Amino acid sequence: MTGRAVGRPPGRDRRAQAVPVRPGTDRVPAEPPVTAVIGGGIAGLAAATVLAERGVRVVLYEREHVLGGRVAGWPITLPDGTRATMSRGFHAFFRQYYNLRALLRRADPALDMLTGLPDYPLRHSSGLCDSFRRVPRTPPWNALGFAALSPTFRLRDLLSMRPGAALPLLDVRAHRIHEDLDHVSADAFLDAVRFPPAARHLAFQVFSRSFFADPRQLSAAEMALMFHIYFLGSSEGLLFDVPREPFPTALWEPLGGHLARYGTELRTATPVEAVRPGPDGGHLVADATGTRLFDAVVLAMDTGGLQAVVSRSPRLGDSTWRDRVARLRTAAPFLVSRLWLDGPLDLTRPHFMGTSGYGALDNVSVLSRWEGEATRWAARTGGSVVELHAYAAPPATDRDTVERDLVEQLHRVYPETYRSRVVAARHEWRADCPLFAVGGYAHRLTVRTPDPAVVVAGDLVRTDLPVALMERAATSGFLAANALLERWGVRGEVVWTVPDRGRSALLRALAARHRPGRPGTPLHHGHQ
Repeated sequence: MTGRAVGRPPGRDRRAQAVPVRPGTDRVPAEPPVTAVIGGGIAGLAAATVLAERGVRVVLYEREHVLGGRVAGWPITLPDGTRATMSRGFHAFFRQYYNLRALLRRADPALDMLTGLPDYPLRHSSGLCDSFRRVPRTPPWNALGFAALSPTFRLRDLLSMRPGAALPLLDVRAHRIHEDLDHVSADAFLDAVRFPPAARHLAFQVFSRSFFADPRQLSAAEMALMFHIYFLGSSEGLLFDVPREPFPTALWEPLGGHLARYGTELRTATPVEAVRPGPDGGHLVADATGTRLFDAVVLAMDTGGLQAVVSRSPRLGDSTWRDRVARLRTAAPFLVSRLWLDGPLDLTRPHFMGTSGYGALDNVSVLSRWEGEATRWAARTGGSVVELHAYAAPPATDRDTVERDLVEQLHRVYPETYRSRVVAARHEWRADCPLFAVGGYAHRLTVRTPDPAVVVAGDLVRTDLPVALMERAATSGFLAANALLERWGVRGEVVWTVPDRGRSALLRALAARHRPGRPGTPLHHGHQ
């Protein structure tokens, strides 16, 4: 990053970095430009918020009936007549998600809608269990503390490791890590390091699967970047917050109200069909009701939605950019199963737990421990509400089989659920998350496009900043808004990230001597 940090860091980490914005006016001129934001997920909401606050007239299009994108929720009715909310599954709001949290503060300055979970345990079917509750938060003590406290790191395992192969993790730089490791899979990288098998499952694969990808397909650069963001590059720690109520109530309805107060037109249940240049400038956005002319457009859709709109918009961008859009890939399907049980869980069960070695089961959330709606249902019925998540299912998976397997694995993890009857169940299968495949970074989209009046936002976007998942979506939304505001001479939003380099000069020097690709380094031979 370049430039001087602006203001006080937003979290605990004094080394957090800001991406300065170009100077400009606080608001657009008296005749404000009109901008279409296509997509009402985190990225679209972030872009719309910054633009609207600077005086831009914003029309936000969302194909679904609700806001939130992949963090949306929608109403359902349980068999007993209770109104409830279903979603696409658990999301952890880490403390290093500076830009997402800045977005949410627009509607809730104190972030009272979030509550912290006391632990982040990881459990393997062998009986081994890791926890981050007692692990120090500041690098490198967090890594040393984790290794010392973890039962997965035994002395003989540590002696068999190849520390030279792991040194790139100590100096991850977002602008360079893909040059170093994008040609290697996460699985091959862990092979080269020779991590102890149990530690590999719990300390790496649990995290890599949170990208909804099989580690054999995921770029090692993305895994290394993740390790930097959440562990060795940040002192915010690995404990996280969750919403106190379902996503719509806690997050998106208040933020939608904030946008409406700034004059944003929210057009939910309105899929966009195409975007094409206007006859005298600007861009025409077409939906089922007709076309409207805009001065600028933010494309903030998921992979499939973006590809569909671009394919129907032959004059959008140039051939190279359109080819990049066409080459985007979607990660494997995933399943979220939410169960309403007629019996309670053992009070010692954690609120959330990552799992490995339990078939397709990747984590278990006990929603009735923190989410108000689920807590009230459990208190009234004497039951409990749990959510099971299976990431990266094989494409040919029999869905009924996986749904049954998740319940069987729940019984293994929490045996008392054998005695409970499932009084309601909802299963959500989705396949719309971006895949960060080996060798794909060079072809990924950036915020800017060949047309300066059209920008892209979303977690599929390459930002060259140390951000991932929901934070990448929020960050790209801010960057997309900033790119447009810059054209109009308006000051943009300051973007914050975890430090963009390793924290120790000594460890950085060691890492520089073992950069992948150098002759003789473990990833130079045999792990392509």
